[in-house]
Amino acid sequence: MTMKGWIARSLVAGSAATLVHFLFMYFKSRLGLLPAFQPYHSFQIALSRWVGSDVPAIVPWLLSFLNGMTLIGLLFGRVIERLPGRSGAAKGLSFGVIGWLLLNLIFFPLIDLGPFAVRVGAGIGPALLSFAMLLTYSIVLGIVYVALDQPGENRAQQSARLKSNL
Repeated sequence: MTMKGWIARSLVAGSAATLVHFLFMYFKSRLGLLPAFQPYHSFQIALSRWVGSDVPAIVPWLLSFLNGMTLIGLLFGRVIERLPGRSGAAKGLSFGVIGWLLLNLIFFPLIDLGPFAVRVGAGIGPALLSFAMLLTYSIVLGIVYVALDQPGENRAQQSARLKSNL
């Protein structure tokens, strides 16, 4: 596996997962799920406070997009072989659970939502919604990354290679 191939797979998988994430958030909004839980708006407010001036609403969305398709995709590509699971979906699930804990224990408190977004006042809803969102993102990330790994391989060969990497 070449470095260029690893990077390309990471970026494509990160982009696909980010697209699914944005669709998830779009449907959250359209369906009116947890209207009090607006993490992008909370992030915008925190960014404005940190930089000392108003930050346009598009900025947190762009940062999330860039982070999801690049940094997180590249991180996943570097740690996939160390994650538990035998398939891209299982490895994505493992990665998503770790990401969900970091999101809820570090990022949400950082943007004044509190751990598991308890300050939203919507009970366990924000934690469950963020769990579903992160798992959707990370499972797609894992599936796409593994599917792009060796285009000439069939599923049995991919599975055997993943098992040998555990």
